[in-house]
Amino acid sequence: MVICSVFLSLSFLTVGVFGDEVKSVSVMEGHSVTLHTDVVKQRNDVITWTYGPENTFVARINGNADSIMFSDDWMFKDRVKLNDQTGDLIITHITSQHFGLYTLKISINWKVSYKKFSVTVYARLPVPALIRDFSQISSSSERSSSLKCVVLCSVMKVSHDVSVSWYKGKSLLSSISVSEHSIIRSISLHLECLDDSDVYSCVVSNPISTQTQHLNTDVCHKCSDSPDMRRNMWIIILTVIFALLICVIIIIKHKRSVQGFVKAATRDFSRSYEDSNSSRPGNDQKQKHILVY
Repeated sequence: MVICSVFLSLSFLTVGVFGDEVKSVSVMEGHSVTLHTDVVKQRNDVITWTYGPENTFVARINGNADSIMFSDDWMFKDRVKLNDQTGDLIITHITSQHFGLYTLKISINWKVSYKKFSVTVYARLPVPALIRDFSQISSSSERSSSLKCVVLCSVMKVSHDVSVSWYKGKSLLSSISVSEHSIIRSISLHLECLDDSDVYSCVVSNPISTQTQHLNTDVCHKCSDSPDMRRNMWIIILTVIFALLICVIIIIKHKRSVQGFVKAATRDFSRSYEDSNSSRPGNDQKQKHILVY
């Protein structure tokens, strides 16, 4: 019984505890990533890193011999480093091939513990392209006179977990998810015209980075440059001129009517004055005296 108990105890210490928790780590392609052990290596500790479901050897630091070993596999050769104090694994110039599960094995005396890391490698995001879309305009006459501006935001060479979105300022207008297998990799924006006060942006993003392209008048015409806007401005200008002409005509007619009224009033006043003078008695006697004489 004692021998069995000792055997079971030794077996437990040798096997140790397998951690079920997997830590997720994201990195941009071409950058470096560090997987942390969260321990300080002691002299007798052995830290081993493996990759994938087949536990492909990546690197090991042996406390007793104070030595570090690295894999000769093409994926990791000249790309990995180990921190000699903590055993942290550093992968430099990472590529999409390094995506996957990494397992850390820490051997301290008879006790063995494990940690797992899920590494996601994101490709560099492309700068979105903004293209004016005329396909939705049916005829050439409509094309020349229509105010509508349809802009496509397109991306190429994308990987997974990528979204393409239109923003007005900081407000999200629309968004789609795309990947390397997506048939549709563009999203459209419909505008009447582009106002100077409005800022429209197409944003391509994944969980760790973004690329932004702003909409400008090279792609979509300004509201002040639109045919209808110019026509409306001419209508307003002509309306103002016509109203001014009417006002001038009214003023001239009013002035003439006033002048005619003044002349007529003056003439009537003169006649009345003459009539009043001719009807006085003194005037009649003078006339009779002149006749008698």
